[in-house]
Amino acid sequence: MKKRIVIKVGSHVLSEHGALCDERMDALCGLIAELMGVYDVILVSSAAISAGQSKIDLKRDSVVHKQILAAVGQPHLMATYEKKMSVYAKKTAQLLLNAADFDSKHRSTHAKNLVFGLLELGILPIINENDATATAEIVYGDNDRLSADAALCFDAYMLVMLSDIDGYYDSNPNENKNAKIRPVVNTLSEAEIASAGGAGSEHGTGGIATKLMAASMLLAQGKKMFLASGFDLSAVRSFLLDGKQNGGTIFEN
Repeated sequence: MKKRIVIKVGSHVLSEHGALCDERMDALCGLIAELMGVYDVILVSSAAISAGQSKIDLKRDSVVHKQILAAVGQPHLMATYEKKMSVYAKKTAQLLLNAADFDSKHRSTHAKNLVFGLLELGILPIINENDATATAEIVYGDNDRLSADAALCFDAYMLVMLSDIDGYYDSNPNENKNAKIRPVVNTLSEAEIASAGGAGSEHGTGGIATKLMAASMLLAQGKKMFLASGFDLSAVRSFLLDGKQNGGTIFEN
């Protein structure tokens, strides 16, 4: 029986102009196809709002504008995944969820049945936040928390967080050139999480703090999280396919 993992991808799938980057999407989908031969893979993908902004000239300066951008961008994002995964003869399916879906036992049971059914058929479930209706999540939330909820709800043994942050450093690498990645983290205190910074890029809603909160949620439930670069996929490929850690941070008890 295959182990189940949740992979979360963020704004690193975008170009510097905010549009979906073909080269990065190709590399990501190639890796996912490889991983699907070894694991049951669930993908949590951000970037719908940015994808929408590449299609229509609308600033993300209000909740309703973000909803419009998400509504325009989500089908574009899914069509891109479908096209690129089809190269590897893999089918995709879309699930739009928000916090209420995980808080309700009734709704989470339906989501589980759907996800497990898709995995049995070898179909890649792609989850995104339901930005078009989840106004509170747009204003305050991010897909880092959503991916942790998904890992817990769907009983994944590990959340793989691919990001523009290539690991958890012992100090801020933007301020300290001698900062080093912490390869293994066993515990996270509230003070440590609170002292972390904000959003990691202009297109992302989360930063290292939201990733640490996700890791803390999983550690509390005996689950693991691996944080690595989404730009250079060699560390995550080595970790998941070869069992060697050549970068990134593993959060585990």
